[in-house]
Amino acid sequence: MGIFEYAPAPESRDIANLKDHYRPFIGGEFVDGSGEPLKTVNPATEEILAEVGTASVSDVDTAVRAARKAYDTVWSKMPGSERAKYLFRIARLIQERSRELAVLESLDNGKPIKESRDSDVPTAAAHFFYHAGWADKLDYAGYGPNPKPLGVAGQVIPWNFPLLMLAWKIAPALATGNTVVLKPAETTPLTALVFAEICQQAELPPGVVNILPGAGDIGAAVVEHGDVDKIAFTGSTEVGKLIQRTVAGTRKKLTLELGGKAANVVFDDAPLDQAVEGIVNGIFFNQGHVCCAGSRLLVQESVAEEVMEKLRYRVSTLRMGDPLDKNTDIGAINSAEQLAKIRGLVESGDAEGAQRWTSPCPVPDRGFFFAPTVFSDVHQSMRIAREEIFGPVLSVLTFRTPDEAVAKANNTPYGLSAGIWTEKGSRILWMANKLRAGVVWANTFNRFDPAAPFGGYQESGFGREGGRTGLEAYLSV
Repeated sequence: MGIFEYAPAPESRDIANLKDHYRPFIGGEFVDGSGEPLKTVNPATEEILAEVGTASVSDVDTAVRAARKAYDTVWSKMPGSERAKYLFRIARLIQERSRELAVLESLDNGKPIKESRDSDVPTAAAHFFYHAGWADKLDYAGYGPNPKPLGVAGQVIPWNFPLLMLAWKIAPALATGNTVVLKPAETTPLTALVFAEICQQAELPPGVVNILPGAGDIGAAVVEHGDVDKIAFTGSTEVGKLIQRTVAGTRKKLTLELGGKAANVVFDDAPLDQAVEGIVNGIFFNQGHVCCAGSRLLVQESVAEEVMEKLRYRVSTLRMGDPLDKNTDIGAINSAEQLAKIRGLVESGDAEGAQRWTSPCPVPDRGFFFAPTVFSDVHQSMRIAREEIFGPVLSVLTFRTPDEAVAKANNTPYGLSAGIWTEKGSRILWMANKLRAGVVWANTFNRFDPAAPFGGYQESGFGREGGRTGLEAYLSV
């Protein structure tokens, strides 16, 4: 059966209300940053979207002082029921501006508009709604008597889910009475700065949220600042290790959500068509720019050939192209640097003897694009089976017994997530207890809920975000 041809269905970029220039947000106001301005680029076209003023180390100090003042004088003293009103207001404003935020996210990040529209923005709003509900219930949440906020939270977020990661960080911090200094990723600062506008619309007290665009040196300055009480970081394992060394020996609390190399395990009794959809969602959602991506597929030998045939056909139907086209399944890689990293690791798979299959989909001539790729005949010692590629590349291994599946799934320094596909509930429970992963999905993949804690083990970090457990990371209990 052939693939349907769809006429282009582009979303209008005018909805993003793109400005020529954006500025840091400190003390409730947009200010001229004293850092070197950066130009943010549309990865699908390589065009410059806007100039962004960046912070300097002195601006970090100003932002921390603003956050401390807001914490001491207003936010920590405010009843939880009043704090909740601000979070509910922010959540509603995200919903009201959802189309604008979705288009801006796709322009700045490169992800398909249907993912920004249907996943990122609604889930960001959901985190503020959910955490608003906790703000006046902390005394009854089982943390012990009179849980207190920590103070000023320094937060550093990645480029793969710019608005959603902001919500994961800011919502629990504000709900528990902390104030925030947040540094968005260098390549994707725009939705964070529009969120600052939302804070103004919600009439959030000045200094409660501060947003500082900049490069890695600004993130380091936030981490190192002596008046920051808590650090929350999502990003690479390498940077996470540097942060942990910096924070070691200080009074600061730390949570890290780092890289992953998740195993997606398919048994011979699995519903194979459903599993193939889960495999595709697990690795090709957001171009594979997902720390919990199911980048290692483990298939039981007896069904491996059938799964591969179904998988190749399904991947060949994915449409790559303009992220603002509502028909697009695979958008652009976020940057030229990330594209070069993906290409280098794919070349290592070729060199080490894995069998590469690449989707025949047309690849745009302009922009940072990489066609969905599946490697078979992969051995556990290969780089593509051990290193996080963070792109639309799947490595396929096989197994014969459940014990072998567990051993191969756990043969990684990471431990963020895993997936299990089988009709046997007893097997799901048995295997979930043996997998060293913070999140285990059964007969699905990449399902998130604000009420469910998320986080990893080993080199995938520590601490949890979401749910009651995630709140505790922002409380002195």
